[in-house]
Amino acid sequence: MNLAAAEQAVARELAPTPRRYDVDWLRTIALGLLIIYHIVLTFQPWAESIYFFQNDTLLEPVWLPMELINVWRIPLLFLVSGMGMRFAMERRNMGQLCIDRLVRIGVPGIFGYFAIGPIMWFFLASHRGLEPTYEPAMWHLWFLINILCYASMFLYLSYYFATEPDNPFIRFVSRVLDRPWLLYLAAVPYMLEAWLVNPEYFAIYTEGHGWVLGIVLFGLGVLLASLKDAFWTAAERIRWLSLGIAFTLFCVRLAEPDLGQLANPLTAFESTCWILALLGIAARHLNKPSSTLTYLTRSVFPVYILHFPAQYAISYYLIPTDLSAELKLAILLVGTFAVCFFLYEIIRRIKPLRPLFGMKWRL
Repeated sequence: MNLAAAEQAVARELAPTPRRYDVDWLRTIALGLLIIYHIVLTFQPWAESIYFFQNDTLLEPVWLPMELINVWRIPLLFLVSGMGMRFAMERRNMGQLCIDRLVRIGVPGIFGYFAIGPIMWFFLASHRGLEPTYEPAMWHLWFLINILCYASMFLYLSYYFATEPDNPFIRFVSRVLDRPWLLYLAAVPYMLEAWLVNPEYFAIYTEGHGWVLGIVLFGLGVLLASLKDAFWTAAERIRWLSLGIAFTLFCVRLAEPDLGQLANPLTAFESTCWILALLGIAARHLNKPSSTLTYLTRSVFPVYILHFPAQYAISYYLIPTDLSAELKLAILLVGTFAVCFFLYEIIRRIKPLRPLFGMKWRL
């Protein structure tokens, strides 16, 4: 290879990765499903025990699709957050990325603790006949603090992979993925975490299990994004196999809920297969720009921040009524999203409020 060809090869390696619209779609879809998941909880028998509004008439059959998504909804968000930081490192240095993450994640987290959490407690306490005192709390924004911590943990690794894309480790893993089924080895650290931590409930991510799992998947996201086309090609090639394995393990989980020490590692492998299937399908069909995606990408984070106070405010007035449970669910779904997008349209036009909800200062 002559000097000019070598320089061109290096330039290609160091060139920023084109925007992965499929990752944007998956982040948006996962956050949207998470909001729906929280709303459906209102009609389940354990809602009150985890500080949700609980309707008197339950809709337990509606929980089945939620049972399907609850083992991959948060893990997928951890993983694509790691991918997002790795992509961002190609356009910023470490100092710039630190400031960006502190402002875009840390500021909404602090604001939410002092402003969003107390609103939710006000409505819930009032509903339960308690004194609606001012109670700062993170509630659903615990996720932001976790992501901020993970970003600091993997900052240097992201920088190294971005500035040394042809390093021996990446070359080795990329060659391994010539056999795409070896991508399932990504499940090993995930399954190991599930076996060692052994949570009582796999899909509760607000405790120690969720913290460790987040570290594993955020780091995995950094690695997979660094593999570039080697990963995306492999994920596409095994997407239907991954989907088949995931659905089979889901059926096993429903049919045999008590598998002892095997339960959590098997659930971790199921989660991995759902995630790989979604990444592969999205890479094939969703990696293209659209005006809808542009709008949703900008709005989904503020909407996520707003959805709980909106849901609780609507629930406060809706749950005591004599309407059917089905109608309440429909009103709560439509109303929560409608209120959130309405508030987003107001907030995004007010510069001082934009950073408080994860948006850039400029309009």
